[in-house]
Amino acid sequence: MATLELYSKGANVWVPDPDAVWVSAQLLQDYRSGEKHLLLQLSNGNVRLGSPSDLPPLGNPDILEGENDLTALSFLHEPAVLHNLRVRFLDYSSIYTYCGIVLVAINPYDQLPIYGEEVIDAYSGQDMADMEPHIFSVAEEAYRTMIRSGEKNQSIIISGESGSGKTVSAKFTMRYFAVVGGAAQQTSVEERVLASNPIMESIGNAKTTRNDNSSRFGKYIEIGFGRKGDIIGANMRTYLLEKSRVVFQASTERNYHIFYQLCASRELPEMRSLKLDAPENFRYTNQGGEMQIPGTDDLSDLERTRNAFTILGVQPDQQMELFRILSAVLHLGNVNIQASGRSSDRGYIDAEDRSLAVFSKLLGVEGSQMAHWLCHRRFAVGGEMLVKPMTGQQAVEARDALAKHIYGQLFAWTVQRLNSALRAQQGRTKSFVGVLDIYGFETFERNSFEQFCINYANEKLQQQFNRHVFHLEQEEYVREELAWSRIEFSDNQQCIDLIEGQLGMFDLLDEECRMPKGSDESWVRKLYDQHLNSKPHPHFRKPRMSNSAFIVLHFADTVQYECDGFLDKNRDTVFEELINILKASQLVAELFQQQRNASPVANGSIRSGKRATREHKLTVGFQFRQSLQMLMETLNSTTPHYVRCIKPNDLKEPFLFDPKRTVQQLRACGVLETIRISAAGYPSRWTYEEFFSRYRILLRGPQSQDQAQASCRQALPQLIPDPDQYCFGKTKVFFRAGQVALLERLRAERLRVAAVIIQSQVRGWLARIRYTRILWATLTIQRYSRGALARRLALILRYTRAALVIQKTYRMMVVRQLFFMIRHATVTIQAFTRGMLERRRYRLRAAVLLQATVRGWLARQAYRRVRAAVVFMQCCIRRKAARRQLLKLKSEARSVERYRELNKGMEVKLMQLQLKADQEVGEKREASSTELAALRATIQKLESQLQEKPPPGPVISEKEAEERRRAEEKAAQEILQLKEVGLQTINTLSSFYLVGNCVHQAVSQVTSALRAEVDEERRKYQGLLREFTRLEQRYDNLREMSLLTERTKGHRRTDSTQSLEPLSPSTPLSPQSLTPLSISPFPSAVPSPEEVRRISVTSPSAEKRVSMWIFNVLFSVSLPRRVSSSVFPSALATETSSPAQSKPAAVTGLLECRKRDETKLIKNLVTGEINPPALSLAPGLPASVLFLCVRQADCSGDQARARSLCSAAVTAMKAALKKHVSDIDMAALWLKNICLFHDLLTQHSPKQTLDSDTLVPLSADMNDLIRTLSDLSIQAYQQLLSITETRLQNIIVPALLESETIQGLSGSAVKLAVSRKRAGSDPRTVGGEAPTMASVLRELGALHTALTQQALPKTLMEQAFHQLTYLICASAFNSLLLRKDMCSWSRGLQIRYNVSVLEEWLRGRGLQAGGAVATLEPLIQAVQLLQVGKKTEADAQGIVRTCSALSSQQIVKILTLYTPHSDLDERVTLNFIRSVQGLLKGRSNSQPSQLLMDVRRVFPVIFLYSPPPVLSAEQLVIPDSLKISFLRKA
Repeated sequence: MATLELYSKGANVWVPDPDAVWVSAQLLQDYRSGEKHLLLQLSNGNVRLGSPSDLPPLGNPDILEGENDLTALSFLHEPAVLHNLRVRFLDYSSIYTYCGIVLVAINPYDQLPIYGEEVIDAYSGQDMADMEPHIFSVAEEAYRTMIRSGEKNQSIIISGESGSGKTVSAKFTMRYFAVVGGAAQQTSVEERVLASNPIMESIGNAKTTRNDNSSRFGKYIEIGFGRKGDIIGANMRTYLLEKSRVVFQASTERNYHIFYQLCASRELPEMRSLKLDAPENFRYTNQGGEMQIPGTDDLSDLERTRNAFTILGVQPDQQMELFRILSAVLHLGNVNIQASGRSSDRGYIDAEDRSLAVFSKLLGVEGSQMAHWLCHRRFAVGGEMLVKPMTGQQAVEARDALAKHIYGQLFAWTVQRLNSALRAQQGRTKSFVGVLDIYGFETFERNSFEQFCINYANEKLQQQFNRHVFHLEQEEYVREELAWSRIEFSDNQQCIDLIEGQLGMFDLLDEECRMPKGSDESWVRKLYDQHLNSKPHPHFRKPRMSNSAFIVLHFADTVQYECDGFLDKNRDTVFEELINILKASQLVAELFQQQRNASPVANGSIRSGKRATREHKLTVGFQFRQSLQMLMETLNSTTPHYVRCIKPNDLKEPFLFDPKRTVQQLRACGVLETIRISAAGYPSRWTYEEFFSRYRILLRGPQSQDQAQASCRQALPQLIPDPDQYCFGKTKVFFRAGQVALLERLRAERLRVAAVIIQSQVRGWLARIRYTRILWATLTIQRYSRGALARRLALILRYTRAALVIQKTYRMMVVRQLFFMIRHATVTIQAFTRGMLERRRYRLRAAVLLQATVRGWLARQAYRRVRAAVVFMQCCIRRKAARRQLLKLKSEARSVERYRELNKGMEVKLMQLQLKADQEVGEKREASSTELAALRATIQKLESQLQEKPPPGPVISEKEAEERRRAEEKAAQEILQLKEVGLQTINTLSSFYLVGNCVHQAVSQVTSALRAEVDEERRKYQGLLREFTRLEQRYDNLREMSLLTERTKGHRRTDSTQSLEPLSPSTPLSPQSLTPLSISPFPSAVPSPEEVRRISVTSPSAEKRVSMWIFNVLFSVSLPRRVSSSVFPSALATETSSPAQSKPAAVTGLLECRKRDETKLIKNLVTGEINPPALSLAPGLPASVLFLCVRQADCSGDQARARSLCSAAVTAMKAALKKHVSDIDMAALWLKNICLFHDLLTQHSPKQTLDSDTLVPLSADMNDLIRTLSDLSIQAYQQLLSITETRLQNIIVPALLESETIQGLSGSAVKLAVSRKRAGSDPRTVGGEAPTMASVLRELGALHTALTQQALPKTLMEQAFHQLTYLICASAFNSLLLRKDMCSWSRGLQIRYNVSVLEEWLRGRGLQAGGAVATLEPLIQAVQLLQVGKKTEADAQGIVRTCSALSSQQIVKILTLYTPHSDLDERVTLNFIRSVQGLLKGRSNSQPSQLLMDVRRVFPVIFLYSPPPVLSAEQLVIPDSLKISFLRKA
């Protein structure tokens, strides 16, 4: 009844659909028991009625959409599985999904960047339940289970129909084992294992209608591992090769790839002897009509196949023999068999048949015998042997049978050859992981013997799968001590008995094959009689319209088989006479000699003429049953892991999902059966803590996390009345299917009720606040209204009083105006009267005034005339004087002296320009120098004449004026020419300036390119050095093993200290005796990067020297592409020859060591146990003592002894470094001593002491030892980082991603069913506490302390922590991209806090300058992406702008994986993701396109050369406990 309550209004259900199989619908009203109809609204908006007799399956909550484990769904049924796979495949581009213990892999038909080595590193060592589904996760689970369980073998069963990606999945699985099961680099064993893939694809794969690279056989590869988990061998078993494809291909199909590869390489010189032609001209390759597969190159594929043969130890001559046999098969198919006789009942082959001749020549057989026995057969009748000719059709069948038999034997020989090459050589295999790549369930329009065997194999595998799933379910119940009842599951044992049981189909088929006149029709009749008439079998039926077919009801589908060809394919016979002819061939004799010792599973049988030795004892069916039985025994003895490959569409289109085809395969591969078995029990499982955290709002009473189990046991009976729907275990509570959805509904209802209460309280509070505000507003309005009325009354009273005042004032104003008018009229009359009287008196005085005025005017006129005459007289006199002055000024202006005085400054400028012009145009100056001299003489002459004449001299003559004018014009022209020359000079200088800028830019570009190339070469060189160290360690291990073997055989035991003896002076140490990498492998045509770096640091004219060197490189004829990458700058000394031997100089402050004490000195200082402990010594003390001893030997003139002592010290340091491979403090100590010893030798080298007057150079040539110390310092640095990286590797992800430094942040945000561990995936057992950030900082602090105690340079510490922070960032970032449970808001906040702790730690120690903090930027931006908003367009633009260190794929991946961990959060919509993708296309992204970061990336280290202070014995404090008192000061 509880389930019926879920059918409420708004609930999502699934209804069947003929096209989409299932479509989503929504209930428009609640369903009540007894109602006759369901009102549904489909996703397209249509409304339809449903029948309540068969209630539609319920949909899962939206929070479960896109789950990576199908068993985590609340409702487990077919539509839920199909929808979840569609969402993950189309919306999230995730091709892998878990289904319990099964990994469902959907073929994307596209290349995805999820199989690189960085992905392998991310999955290596991780728990299967923690990571996103991946084929590597299954491989890692099998590998870890094998290592953890000791000798328990594992199997990975990969199945699916043709074209679903089985072969690719198997290849990636083997590649994963080759990487994690090998060393840092692939050894020969891993290479051989991977090399078997192209060979088996060439001879066992072909193009079909469904797949371009379909495996036409089943294979089981056992990859053997040693005690350390490394691959030591492999073995392959094959099943049911489709030999009929050799002679027949359907339309649009091809034969096996190897035939087309041979035809494509027919023009190669070594292939011409095979007489091959285009595949269109061979009958065995042209039947399908498809000669070429788009996107493949048969010629390059053959080259890859030949390389694989070479890796597996098959010699080129053996490969050519193999190709000869394959070519012979092609020519055999072209043998023309003709019919003769009266009724064409006799077949014959023309003696001149070219194909037969080539076939015979290639195999070395008699052509006439082969032609005879291809058309005849031999019988034994009454003790006599009779030869009977065959018809043309029988001869063709005999020819095809021979071709199939040859190819089958060749295939078996190749597999045996591969197994011998892959066999373990180093010792007994401890355990193995088997990879089964076998055909899935097949059903076609016409099904024959091959489909029958394939489906029979799938029946057996399905039975094993069902029982294993059932066993795991019961194990979980037993472990939790549940009171459970046995789960019933569909056992297909009846169908298996029908096929393989007594009087089953295989028995009747073999019996019919033994009959002399057995036929397919008689076999089918026996099937009808046995399984349909006498004893009807529930899984066997007869078609209605056919008597030559039968129907078998398999677990996946009902299949109709046509009986035509069953007997012939089961017999697979070849006549003995043809085999005897081939046995006589030296080329193919080996193939058929193996039949005598062949196992019962060998394919094919031979028909001889004698009936006494029946050839049908080992039919194909019998062999297949035996091999399948052996396979099932192997699988039952191992722990299986299942991969089900799904083909999403038949068009081979990328990311196209066909629901019909997918459902058909889901039913066939057993995924839905897993769901059904899981749903039959308790599919939903929660720990008590998880249940309490999710459903604590449904619990009553006091709630405490410590009492979670008691609270759950007390509350569940009230929540779910039916006790059969749940069960309590020791650590978990189990629920039936649908009960979690019911709890989710109760939780949602409780939240709804709580929300209603909160809403009511909030609404009441808001109403009270509103009432208070209205009351206050009402009182305020009343107060203001009353005040307004009062003010209005007062205003009225005021207006009344004002009216009286206005009336009084008005009356007063009227009287005043009348008064003023009368007064004004009176004054006016008085004024006019008085004016008239005054004018009368004025007229009497006017005449006198007029006379006076006229007289005055006449006097003024006379005065003006006199003044004008005087002014005119003055003007005339002044004009004459001005003219005279003007003439004087003009004469002065024309003089050169005046000109020079006014233009004295210009003349100086002209002389400067003239000097510049003389430098640029000398020839022009010489041509005009004579003329200029003459002009200057004339000017000087004129000047002298002018000086002799008095200033106010007479007017210059016209001739002199003309000459002067000409001289001035000439001078002006010269000045213009000088100006032009000056401008040209300025333009030339500006052009040179522009050219200089271009050269500077070019030099800058070349500098940056060379620096990048130098860094790359340095990285490669250090990688080679790291690989050399690894190989050297392997060599030492092998040498120790060989010495141990010799000791066990009685050899004399040698002293372990002899290996540390220094070389004698008679055998000086050569560069070749140190390391193969001591000498740079590249020519030193240009200065090394270390020399450039050294010059820029130590030389005062650094920039100039670097620029000149780059300028020379820029204009050189050729630039070497490979640059020497020595890390220490002193290595440059190897390029110069040592100076002539000089006389030893007297140097004081040294230490003298006698010859006999050298071994003791090395032992006490380096190789032996130092007392006091070495860490308590002063930094670099051993190196200082050794150098003073070497220096004293060199100054005494014994150079050979100095080199011997120095080389012995280097060898001892190397041995000491190897001795402490896991001690970080000792590694730092010897790194310090190696660097100091190197710097001291470099400081006293002849090249470094050229510019020093105080240092005396070493007489002995130490260049090779300096170079060896350079390499040794890199090894010490790499060993130091390797120790820290090994300690950090297993704690980075738990500390940075999983630890909860902020307590309680994610405790209340547990996602529904997200923490449910997958069945069959045992949780990882971790001893002690879980790693936290304190663990990471503790390891980093140990390294920092070790480096600080040894006083190593700050730059070296910055480089070390730059490398380590990159490892931390890459590991955490890759795990974040592959774990859906980490992509949430709360987890992002937690990770950001952990990263900030690491940042603060680095900044607190001043390590941010070396880029250690900047390296964490990708991880910081990733967690910021988890925390920002992801809804609007502005959010998308902010994400693109902020996440500059992330690539487009990484941003989209994080958005896709984002999972809400609470009801308040939402998933990222597809529209938002597409919007972000559109914005990402527009930005210029310099980030790499790969999804994950390269964890194995190593940054090259640079040791900056710093000359140490001058060393003296008086400065050293040597403790007595070192026991080197035999040293004497010299």
